[in-house]
Amino acid sequence: MNPILLKPNSDGGSQVVVHGKVWKTLPARVYYDHFDFLLEEVMRAYQDLASRFDVIVIEGAGSVTELNLRPFDLVNLGFATRLSAPWLLVADIERGGVFASVIGTVGLLTPEERALLRAFAINKFRGDRSLFDEGQRILEERTGVPCLGVFPYDNEIELDDEDSLSVPTSHSHSTTRIAIVRFPRISNTTDFRLLKPAAWLSAPPDRHFDFIFLPGTKNTIADLEWLKAQGLAAWILDEHRRGAKVIGICGGFQMLGETIRDPHAMESAHSEAAGLGLLPIRTLMQREKITRVVRAKTPSGHGFSAYEIHLGETTIHGDPGEPFAVLEDGTVDGLRSCRVLGTYLHGAVEDPMVLAEFGLVVSAPASGPYDLLADWFAPYGDRFEELFL
Repeated sequence: MNPILLKPNSDGGSQVVVHGKVWKTLPARVYYDHFDFLLEEVMRAYQDLASRFDVIVIEGAGSVTELNLRPFDLVNLGFATRLSAPWLLVADIERGGVFASVIGTVGLLTPEERALLRAFAINKFRGDRSLFDEGQRILEERTGVPCLGVFPYDNEIELDDEDSLSVPTSHSHSTTRIAIVRFPRISNTTDFRLLKPAAWLSAPPDRHFDFIFLPGTKNTIADLEWLKAQGLAAWILDEHRRGAKVIGICGGFQMLGETIRDPHAMESAHSEAAGLGLLPIRTLMQREKITRVVRAKTPSGHGFSAYEIHLGETTIHGDPGEPFAVLEDGTVDGLRSCRVLGTYLHGAVEDPMVLAEFGLVVSAPASGPYDLLADWFAPYGDRFEELFL
């Protein structure tokens, strides 16, 4: 896992998770006051990995050269230079501005950062790659850095996107009968990789759906209040009355209940909120996050792998209905009741058999995307080894 995770819970503050445990909730500016401590934790995580593996691949986060944040850089070239790690600059030509991106970035590097830059690569090129031969020559000449390669766009290689960044922000015009609510603070979007034709909603649409999914969120109460303000809460209740199935995962599961309480302000300044009332459950936010990998079985006996990562503890009040699943240790997870399903198990709806149990038939995921990626990269392997190893 990342040694440090920032979980935004307001416009100006974040919960800081260190080695998987909540450490503090801090305003953005105060976060940098703890730089020395956080750097020690990052280096400790790196040294642990370095003691066990021959090669470590470090992926940067955010912009390569954020000049205003350079003194506090934990996630990009500040970290690379502390380790004297060679690095590769990758430019996405599909987004446009590739010449400015590459030349501008190299121009902003410090001498130490520049000395560790081994090559740049152009990614997601569509069409005849020979058309960019002159562009490659210009970039190499202007930067003094070799080009590792111009990589083609390949829509057969389906890799996970960076969480939430590629999720549509408005209603899709797809004719699918599946809707997914696009919360402002959405998390764990990979839960829905099998539901790619789904319509992502930020406001009530002008048509009806058979399945409505409420995803996880980094701030359950705040996104629940957003759901109400957008009119989506009332729309979901109306769709359920019409016959739609409503499925909540993690924070979405919590929203389906009667109340959510956060007395320790772990996620929100609001201490309590009323849920949608579709399940007889109440959730209390705890100080410690539950993080674990589990095996579970559905009521039909189908086994699947999943993971939990949540603060809330949810209790059932009234008719317990049927559990969503039973874990290997015999404890139950979630609830199934009258076209409403809720679970804490991320990954459950990535299993076609789990989806089939509540009426959704999808194609099994394509096998071996990383094998395809290796084949795609193989022609450049010798050049990469020459430049980096």
